[in-house]
Amino acid sequence: MTTTERRTTPKVDDATARLLNELQDHYPLVERPYAEVGERLGMTEDEVVQRLRDARAAGVVRQVCAIFDTKTLGYSSALVAAKVPADQLEHAAKVVNAHPGVSHNYRRNHEFNMWYTVAMPPGHDLQTVIDRLCVLSGAESMRNMPTLRLFKIGVTLDVAGERAVDARGAPEYSDEKREQAVGKLVSDTDIAYIRATQGNLDDVATPFESIAANLGWTVDQVIEYGRAMQERGVLRRYAAILNHREAGFRANGMAVWNVPVEKIEEFGQFVAGYRNVSHCYQRPVYEDWPYNVFSMIHAPRAEGVEAVAEAIATQTGITDHRVLYSSDEFKKIRLPYYVDSYDHWEDLCEAAAKDHS
Repeated sequence: MTTTERRTTPKVDDATARLLNELQDHYPLVERPYAEVGERLGMTEDEVVQRLRDARAAGVVRQVCAIFDTKTLGYSSALVAAKVPADQLEHAAKVVNAHPGVSHNYRRNHEFNMWYTVAMPPGHDLQTVIDRLCVLSGAESMRNMPTLRLFKIGVTLDVAGERAVDARGAPEYSDEKREQAVGKLVSDTDIAYIRATQGNLDDVATPFESIAANLGWTVDQVIEYGRAMQERGVLRRYAAILNHREAGFRANGMAVWNVPVEKIEEFGQFVAGYRNVSHCYQRPVYEDWPYNVFSMIHAPRAEGVEAVAEAIATQTGITDHRVLYSSDEFKKIRLPYYVDSYDHWEDLCEAAAKDHS
């Protein structure tokens, strides 16, 4: 299985598709990043900026920003599977979405039909939050599925359609890199930098100028501080974040695997090597949920997702798996760090619940 899968979106041409691939994988932390990217791709700086603006206007680019690691900042987080009566799902999603720490929320084709990620700052008990969301949303049950081991995180969609379906490569971020930073103190200066860079970079030739102005720093200071945070493992990278469906990746399957405990490490490392797999984690099991390894597979069509899953099963001998697809996207944002809304999250959720009554 070495064929490529061509993107299904007509919203960008081949040159912009190649640009978006580059901005996902190799966004340079320099004063004029688009001049450097343009030199690599044979484009002028002005052309790169205009193509980026056009792709954002078309809805293909969702955000260009710094990407930080939640755990290294002291936040606790989990994937949560909720079982909600079908006629209450819209209400439940509205309540859960009101929580500032919920960044993703989807309806999936399973008895556990609502899946969301939630995070809380240091000093908050995450299980208490999940239990409260269960009550406020009217869910019949919720399963807390925190990360036990991170094998890979990092979404890079092949918009240009140049990558083989079974292409492999080293994970951009894994437990090894995360452990470099976990437990280290996050300073007030770190927090100021995170707040200034977690939003959208401007689509201009010198995007770090406005950040420097907000911080009262020079552009060189912004760049050097970012590089230092990368070396520490707190800042994963700068990158363009795409809207999957608008970028032509309409099939995004969560492949879950029932792996013997003694094989989890080897299996997780193998799955993480697939470029079309963006996330791979070990998570806990329950009596009604036997799957302990989760992997997100992206492809233009469901056949591509199924092909990758079948290839993994064939090559590893782990055949007990399911692929869950999202039918509704209730919420999808980048997690905001160090914002005041966490301090009154229950008021927000209760207000959403009352709006329904």
